[in-house]
Amino acid sequence: MAKARKDTPKRRQCGTMVVHNRLLERDPGYRGRLAAIEAATQRHLMMAAVRRPKRIVIPVVVHVVFNIAADNISDAQVKSQINVLNRDYRAKNTDKKKVPAVWSGLVGDADIGFALARKDPSGKATTGITRTNTTQTSFSDDDGVKSAATGGVNAWPTDRYLNIWACALGGGLLGYAQFPGGPPATDGVVILNTAFGTVGTAAAPFNLGRTATHEVGHWLNLHHIWGDGGVQSCQDSDFIHDTPNQAGPNFGKPTFPHVSCTNGPNGDMFMNYMDYVDDDTMVMFTAQQVARIQAALAGPRNKIGR
Repeated sequence: MAKARKDTPKRRQCGTMVVHNRLLERDPGYRGRLAAIEAATQRHLMMAAVRRPKRIVIPVVVHVVFNIAADNISDAQVKSQINVLNRDYRAKNTDKKKVPAVWSGLVGDADIGFALARKDPSGKATTGITRTNTTQTSFSDDDGVKSAATGGVNAWPTDRYLNIWACALGGGLLGYAQFPGGPPATDGVVILNTAFGTVGTAAAPFNLGRTATHEVGHWLNLHHIWGDGGVQSCQDSDFIHDTPNQAGPNFGKPTFPHVSCTNGPNGDMFMNYMDYVDDDTMVMFTAQQVARIQAALAGPRNKIGR
């Protein structure tokens, strides 16, 4: 067995807002698309029936991009991550029992599934896993892994597949995603290979597959639970009404209650998948986060899984 890297971060760091802010600066149409998507999302949230008529199964392609043997993670490790996504998004994870009783009634089932693609863009049979040997020893949040021209691999059509790139990431990054409304060529999710899945090279404290759960949440238009204004002022919003206002990210394994923004007595919902805690501490989406996910699937992600 190949020797795994020993540089898995000990503290969660997501690059999604760096990508988001870069797009705001460089893509003239991005801000307008986001505004239109948010307006449509709010309209959907006011409707009684947001969901599609039948359960959506999202086709996934995992692009394994590797420089050394340890980065070439196994099919088993990839499949373990798909299993986690299916459990977490259906609220079938057994560790949801960690949710404090005051919020146990808010745990939401998104009623969606994930499956490795069985057909590639040309209609040929596929495992849903691609493998690309690269000269790049690691990647950053600059989307280099998403292009063959910069040592990565191009996305499959992003309106038909959830593209996930598993690779070595530098700068302490565990992963990043692109919100709906970004450029199609770079749409998808990037995950550090040692924070991917639950077996193989997956390393604690990020060895339960929750980095992908978090980043796919962004891909489905969820924001960090504390809001993303960049200042821990208690004035930012994640656009979700059943998540308490929170000053900033929580790390590691906080104990309940953890109070900020005068949100006592229950404090922060740090066990939410959209906080920054360790994998074994994030265990839930809320009902209104689920509604927002369904709004994304009815709106900007409406072609996926058809």
